[in-house]
Amino acid sequence: MTSSETVVLLADDGTRTGTADKATVHTATTPLHLAFSCHLLGDDGRVLVTRRALAKRTWPGVWTNSVCGHPGPDESFEDAILRRSRFELGVEVADVEVVVPDFRYRAVDASGVVENEICPVFTARALSPVRPNPDEVMDLAWVTPAQLRDAVRAMPFALSPWLVQHAAGLPLLAEVGA
Repeated sequence: MTSSETVVLLADDGTRTGTADKATVHTATTPLHLAFSCHLLGDDGRVLVTRRALAKRTWPGVWTNSVCGHPGPDESFEDAILRRSRFELGVEVADVEVVVPDFRYRAVDASGVVENEICPVFTARALSPVRPNPDEVMDLAWVTPAQLRDAVRAMPFALSPWLVQHAAGLPLLAEVGA
């Protein structure tokens, strides 16, 4: 992993307008850019949730989906998910599938930093044990889809805004009933 990461900037209609260094993008006036969220599934049907490290610039210490990030300018979503899964969680993944293709959100962290992303949501299957990078993840849990759905309903304040906002569209949560 290099110390610099490039994000893809987007126009309001989703067309690419350029790139920027990730370190300079997330501010109080964050431009719209491309990202992804991914939920990793175990062979037993449980889903991995992670708690963001306290050193994270935005939403430190909140629980969220398994892995998220930004595809590079010439990188497919699948390749970006494989890269970030290895970096954040030390895990190999397969069967990457988009499940909420049109997710877009804007949220403001308590520090004033804005997330402003077109952020398709994916699922993937974990192929190896999880070995979290402590700079990225401070805790993790494998939960059932019903437990995740219940957590979104009962304690949205403890979860990332992107997880709360895209949860309603997740097929894995719809399958467990209302």
